[in-house]
Amino acid sequence: MQYLKYTYNLSDDDVVVGWVENPYWQYLSGMQYFEYEAPIHPSSMSRWRKRIGEAGAEQLLKETIAAGLKLKVVRPHQLKRVNVDTTVQEKDIRFPTDARLYHRARRRLVDAAKKRKIPLRQNYNRIGRGLFFQQSRYAHARQMKRAAKCIRKLRTILGRVIRDIERKCSHPDEQLRLLLDIARRIFNQQRNDKNKIYLKEKRKAGLVTKPLTPPEAKGGK
Repeated sequence: MQYLKYTYNLSDDDVVVGWVENPYWQYLSGMQYFEYEAPIHPSSMSRWRKRIGEAGAEQLLKETIAAGLKLKVVRPHQLKRVNVDTTVQEKDIRFPTDARLYHRARRRLVDAAKKRKIPLRQNYNRIGRGLFFQQSRYAHARQMKRAAKCIRKLRTILGRVIRDIERKCSHPDEQLRLLLDIARRIFNQQRNDKNKIYLKEKRKAGLVTKPLTPPEAKGGK
């Protein structure tokens, strides 16, 4: 039933209910006659997963592959490479609107300055956050003039933070210098510019920049 759960991406409750209704699932589980009652309680599946842990799950996968080889369902050369289709997998990529670019670039600069103990005149955390959410609400309500006004304010705030750091840190380290260069590019880029960038968050790398492809660049500068 664990295999059925992950094959069809079901919850514990759904897979137990589906097992009662599906004779093919029951046959896969080794039943000789059709059963009208659930074989287990759904909560026992989660307890069993916790009991075997990650090592137990790997052992199950190993035994499954060994059974397939023994029954000659798969051949050894078919296991040398695994193809994974991630078309429908959720991606950690957000649409790079101008407001989001300015807001996230300012936040990265403020965090970097705080880490290096650079005293900023103002970090604009509260104001920037408020403007960012306000711009989103205005855009959703099709009040584009008000939304554009919020974007201009976010851009102005980003420029102030950039200049403040440059004044107080004349010799930045390599990481801060790279971050300042990216922030300046975001601040200066225009609607029809090519090779525009967006910010992408990575837990380990911290900051990655990529050029925008034409479909992604429809709504931004």
